[in-house]
Amino acid sequence: MADNDLGSLLGGLLGGGGGGGQGGGDILGSLLRSLTNGQGGGNPLGGLMDMLTKSGLADQAQSWIGTGENKPVSGEQVAQALPSDTLHEVAARSGVSSEKAADEIARYLPQAVDRLTPGGELPRSGASLEDLIRQQAL
Repeated sequence: MADNDLGSLLGGLLGGGGGGGQGGGDILGSLLRSLTNGQGGGNPLGGLMDMLTKSGLADQAQSWIGTGENKPVSGEQVAQALPSDTLHEVAARSGVSSEKAADEIARYLPQAVDRLTPGGELPRSGASLEDLIRQQAL
């Protein structure tokens, strides 16, 4: 249920009407829940950005946080950056292959991070991800 709630919030943030934002929200919701080990109320965004940065995607990740153009990332790059068990868990929850999950994350993550960092900075660690999404979706 919590994944669905987070997925719905992210889908709304991504413009979830009929344009596929909801599907992107669902898969990003599963990813972010996996990174917090299913615990609600946390904000795994900083940890995810650290993970991407350490995997050689610092330029891309910083472009999503910054106020300029968002640099693309491929599904293959996402698959290499994420722990394989996390990607498998996200794929299983979403009912897709790991490759499809990585492609969907690559498609929607830049826009989601961009929307969650409108001031060009990562949110403080004390704010919950759900609250951040609600603030930006208003």
